[in-house]
Amino acid sequence: MPAVDIPGSKSITARALFLAAAADGVSTLVRPLRSDDTEGFAEGLARLGYRVGRTPGAWQVDGRPQGPAVAEADVYCRDGATTARFLPTLAAAGHGTYRFDASPQMRRRPLGPLSRALRDLGVDLRHEEAEGHHPLTVRAAGVEGGEVVLDAGQSSQYLSALLLLGPLTRRGLRIRVTDLVSAPYVEITLAMMRSFGVDVVRDGEVFEVPAGGYRATTYEVEPDASTASYFFAAAAVTPGREVTVPGLGSGALQGDLRFVEVLRRMGAEVEVAADRTTVRGTGVLHGLTVNMRDISDTMPTLAAIAPFASGPVLIEDVANTRVKECDRLEACAENLRRLGVDVATGPDRIEIRPGEPRPDVRIKSHGDHRVVMSFAVTGLRVPGLSYDDPDCVRKTFPSFHETFSTLRTTG
Repeated sequence: MPAVDIPGSKSITARALFLAAAADGVSTLVRPLRSDDTEGFAEGLARLGYRVGRTPGAWQVDGRPQGPAVAEADVYCRDGATTARFLPTLAAAGHGTYRFDASPQMRRRPLGPLSRALRDLGVDLRHEEAEGHHPLTVRAAGVEGGEVVLDAGQSSQYLSALLLLGPLTRRGLRIRVTDLVSAPYVEITLAMMRSFGVDVVRDGEVFEVPAGGYRATTYEVEPDASTASYFFAAAAVTPGREVTVPGLGSGALQGDLRFVEVLRRMGAEVEVAADRTTVRGTGVLHGLTVNMRDISDTMPTLAAIAPFASGPVLIEDVANTRVKECDRLEACAENLRRLGVDVATGPDRIEIRPGEPRPDVRIKSHGDHRVVMSFAVTGLRVPGLSYDDPDCVRKTFPSFHETFSTLRTTG
């Protein structure tokens, strides 16, 4: 098929919005993702008094190194985890009283380790209901900085939030991490901070972040590698099909592009060029054991194609997928069992055995965009699959179903 135009990265767009808001000057974000999550982030910035100008191909942000332009704000973070974790951290660097709330789904997701770290840095942060969860209020008076210890074992976003805050503090930050999942996302944060003029020094589990602020820039957002995984997987499960994603190549920031190496191990042909990646289905799909700790957002994609492998697929070290938009590990297991597939799970693993999924099954999405998009790949080989909430894909890819439907008519 022709090249697939994948929307911009959600993770990169969110970080770019934070950095642009914190920078000195006006930044332009080229080809940002327009989805429910990123629109929610931009709307949150606007509620905090930042000017965000949006045109179809670019967003412009007037940076305010001194923090929000308003002394009081009420911000609704929708379903967005980056919005719900990054914006209170950004607001802490300013001066005022800022309340944050989120959707019921996001209220269930944990925030505690980040809240504790911010409090250790002197931030007046109070959870209104359940400790460690939204809603919360930040009474901001700037952040002095200094040393802090962080547990990032549930989410790398806690560490990214503190790294992004560091240059806005008066003395800089020295962050000691006791555990870290999804480490490639932290590499994205560090690389993007460099683009906005800040170099972080890492020594093992210690990150030294200098004070001094960010410089405005023009920043081009690369396509979303997690979203691309569904199209790469579609090629791998269909003999003779080829999928190319331009803009994602050997220089890509996102660790989730490593998913194509999993497909290569399973038997697909993979070509990673400087500016594009191509996957071809060979008609072979081997079973394998794979540690997906660092690329756990693509775990559902692999789970969805695992029944078509010639042997068992064992996915290990993905305990953090249980605290995403839903318990993704159990959601995948539940839907595979509904399809008649033999599945075994443990606290941090899922094993899927080969089988022919039954047709005409309704997939339970649990309101999670990645569950729906992953099982759309299964649907290329299994007729009659439907979803209880197909529209939840608007979180990251509003036109997913239209784009993916082209795979049903091309080979």
